[in-house]
Amino acid sequence: MGKKVLIIVPAYNEELNIEKTIKDLTSKTDYDYLIINDCSKDNTKEVCEKNGFNILSLPINYGLTSGIQVGMKYSYENGYDIVIQFDGDGQHEAKYLKDLVKEIENDNCNIAIGSRFVTKKKPKSMRMLGSRLLTVAIKITTGKTIKDPTSGMRAFDKKAIEEFVKNNSLTPEPDTLVYMLKKKMKIKEVQVEMKEREFGESYLNPIKSAQYMINMFFSILFIRAITRKNK
Repeated sequence: MGKKVLIIVPAYNEELNIEKTIKDLTSKTDYDYLIINDCSKDNTKEVCEKNGFNILSLPINYGLTSGIQVGMKYSYENGYDIVIQFDGDGQHEAKYLKDLVKEIENDNCNIAIGSRFVTKKKPKSMRMLGSRLLTVAIKITTGKTIKDPTSGMRAFDKKAIEEFVKNNSLTPEPDTLVYMLKKKMKIKEVQVEMKEREFGESYLNPIKSAQYMINMFFSILFIRAITRKNK
């Protein structure tokens, strides 16, 4: 019997993307899904309700971290074995999700990351400079190489889900990967392709992107680095 899988789809102002995203999920997998609508200001909620999508709407805009934490707690309380984080902006492709789940089902890892750079080289661009720095910071801190630390397509097993539930400081960000590695969890990257966003705008403009990368870099080196290992 296969594991019980839940896909968490965080969504904020994704009225133009969410329908296509969910139809991709439901046509390529038979996993359960839950849209976490982070109090979108557009018609994301209305589009979901019109289509009869599974949606949980937060009363105020809490941000991505809270949305993922809510999804993790929901999955834990409802007995799911694997949770997948899958962005609602249409950049991720559902056809790769079974590959992530398979790695966990085969006990190859606790966390499987949909990575753009397992078999393909990371482009030498300013956009990828931050990603390279985070890869270096994770290597310094843990001795492990994560080639695509900013990927938002990740699958977590029950052990990792429980860690999210009991530790409210965990986020869906690269520094949490360091925390999990320090807790002796295994992480594996699986080659995937990602598309460009079709509609709407990312909340990370160039200035916010730079601030984000700096914050993550210092969090990895000076905060998550001192996480104690499980005995």
